[in-house]
Amino acid sequence: MASVINRSDTPRSPDPAIRRRGRLQLLLILLLTLGPMALATSMYTLKFWVPESRNYHGEMIGNGQGRAALGVSSDEQRWQLLVTAPNGCDGDCQQLVYLARQLQIGLGRDASRATHALAVGQPVDTAYATRLQREYPQLQRYTLNVPTYTQGAEGNGAAQLWIVDPHGNLVLRYDPQVKGKDVLTDLRHLLKLSNIG
Repeated sequence: MASVINRSDTPRSPDPAIRRRGRLQLLLILLLTLGPMALATSMYTLKFWVPESRNYHGEMIGNGQGRAALGVSSDEQRWQLLVTAPNGCDGDCQQLVYLARQLQIGLGRDASRATHALAVGQPVDTAYATRLQREYPQLQRYTLNVPTYTQGAEGNGAAQLWIVDPHGNLVLRYDPQVKGKDVLTDLRHLLKLSNIG
């Protein structure tokens, strides 16, 4: 018995217009998925279209330095407002210590997530040490290793205020002339974004 070939069972080649449309759809899908990744990689490596504006007021420390790079040994597990003064605690240092305490109080309900501390390279005078014990009972005090501090910090020996995260990483640095409102804004923003500390 001879088999009858049914012409409807033979495969047909697709219409060239349908084939072009399918290829175009595939290219669009690939472009939409891989295009943004390629653009972001190019922007990062070639440093173009990088925004110049910023929303923080201090100097960002983005190189992975920790407290140890400043010559401060501490195992604090909360956010920290750290005042450093390699040449003793002069007027600028004392103002930053006061500011650090006020900033912690200014955090309100988040005040328990942060501490304030002082690290000095030389002992403070007796009168100021007494004042610190009386007026700043929660102030943590550390000895600053001056040679390590000189290598790890900028600022030619002036007092500085640092925001340190709960892992001990330096986040932002401020000069003595900083406005408290600016630091408080930065610290609140960091605490809002952070799930640690």
